[in-house]
Amino acid sequence: MSGQFDWGLNNLVKKSGEKALHQLPPVNEILQSSKISELLGSYPREMVLEIVRGALDHIRGELRNSESSSESSIEKIFSREQLKDLVAQETAAKIKRLSGSNLRKVINGTGIILHTNLGRSLLSPAACQAVFLAASSYINLEFDFDTGKRGSRHAVIQDILSRLTGAESFLAVNNNAAAVLLALSTLAREREVIVSRGQLIEIGGSFRIPEIMKQSGCTLVEVGTTNKTYVDDYRTAITERTALILHVHTSNYHIIGFTGQASISELVKLGREFNLPVMSDLGSGVLADLGPFDLPVEPTVQQVLDAGPDVVTFSGDKMLGGPQAGIIAGKKEFIEEMRRNPLARALRIDKLTLAALEATLRSYLNPEQALKEIPTLRMIAGSLEDIRLRAEELAFELKEAVQKEAEITVRSTVSRIGGGAMPAAELPSFAVAVKPHKVNTERLGQLLRCHEPAVLGRVQEDFFLLDLRTVQRGEEKIILDAVSGILTKEGKKELFQG
Repeated sequence: MSGQFDWGLNNLVKKSGEKALHQLPPVNEILQSSKISELLGSYPREMVLEIVRGALDHIRGELRNSESSSESSIEKIFSREQLKDLVAQETAAKIKRLSGSNLRKVINGTGIILHTNLGRSLLSPAACQAVFLAASSYINLEFDFDTGKRGSRHAVIQDILSRLTGAESFLAVNNNAAAVLLALSTLAREREVIVSRGQLIEIGGSFRIPEIMKQSGCTLVEVGTTNKTYVDDYRTAITERTALILHVHTSNYHIIGFTGQASISELVKLGREFNLPVMSDLGSGVLADLGPFDLPVEPTVQQVLDAGPDVVTFSGDKMLGGPQAGIIAGKKEFIEEMRRNPLARALRIDKLTLAALEATLRSYLNPEQALKEIPTLRMIAGSLEDIRLRAEELAFELKEAVQKEAEITVRSTVSRIGGGAMPAAELPSFAVAVKPHKVNTERLGQLLRCHEPAVLGRVQEDFFLLDLRTVQRGEEKIILDAVSGILTKEGKKELFQG
């Protein structure tokens, strides 16, 4: 049952107790109500009947289990018509949920740019158009126009990635964890892989590097300590069973103080000395130069590849700003070996992901265009003055709309990259701060989450903050309508009626 329905039911239980059981209307009477009649005109009778019965059973059970006050203290007995209306409202709400999509639009006012729970990167207009084309028409996914025969689905991104990074060859799979799994399974199955203890990270969803390595069939050899690992630690661990030296970029956490790790260049030199391939799991996958935006230093894909590792893996939906994907770049001999691995087919990307990835990568051919068109980069590079002006304009409109129902101010705040990328990065921003007078702040957040579309922010010092850095242009009107609808008399009336 919906939260709104439960709110109304809780009030019914408190006010009506056992007496309300005698007021519950029968199913046939509810089916004859105007609201239910409308539903019967659009949905199967069996479906509507099942939901009506479920709503009645829910009310009946709650009333029987409630610890009602005595009859003399009952303030109000709900009438049969009111109960009928309550059941009809819940039936309509549940049918709407069943017939609608579970994936809903969300206004992101949290200030977290790559919000993992909200789908990370937004796609650029060009990427969205490419996805629509791939979804609505046949495409040359694995068809070579020149030969008229079967081609490679990776051919569409090969030339673009080569120009952007300089690597010899590429392979794309469904995420970076899959890229690491495929690489290790291909290059080191039943052999040893050397990794620094300080790089045995856990990524999203409690997946850990050691577990991925175990699944790939290789044996993990830990070297060094959490805060310090030297090249000689790797050297000492090399045996005849060693297949690979793995370097993992710790993109989702940051250690400060007495710390140090062997560089990629040093590991490449060591690998060549022992004729061992070196792999770098870069993770977040930065392609653009973010130096001008006062962010912590993050190695780009180009810089890591220039250091000479044989294989580099990185994500498509983090700092790259594209769809969920894992990209493997490196020496052709190793990429081709991975391409022949049966896992490559199991982990390959589909046509929609490939279309979005190609369009995103193509934007990088013009760096200035990429900063403007790719939403992730645009939000990172966004003008602080522009964010302040947008926040002030929204705050002014909210004040006009809600009048004395809340305190509305503009506050300086901090946005974050999120998505397991640049954990130490802080981006100055501005947020609209709402402090309701008659609705609890947490309750306001709950109601905004249940709004259509949902509006998300964060609670801080009893204020509900909406960070304008992650609110897309044009979404301010949705926020205005949602917040004012809850805080004004009309919004409170709807809340009371449940």
